Amino acid sequence: MRFRIKRKTRRILLAAATLGISALLLTGCDLGENKFTEPWNDAPRKGAVITEPVEVIANADGFSNLSTGCNHGNRWYAAYHADAPYGSISVVPADPSCKGKP
Repeated sequence: MRFRIKRKTRRILLAAATLGISALLLTGCDLGENKFTEPWNDAPRKGAVITEPVEVIANADGFSNLSTGCNHGNRWYAAYHADAPYGSISVVPADPSCKGKP
């Protein structure tokens, strides 16, 4: 006995399968590696945690953002660009503007 599917039913099943596969592919693109949705996914820390406020410099689209602060008399700068997997950190030792700050 041969099972036959009507042409209209076959088109509906094909469209549903295509939409389902497309939805799976599109939702799988964000691999959960988003700096903004998982901000506490840091390496283990030991010692004191400094919670002093920092200055954030938000640049125009296409340019990296920057934050700066003081830590034990040293000024640090951190640059990042949205969710890019790179960033940079720079330290200015014994910065006079950080004198007396934690």
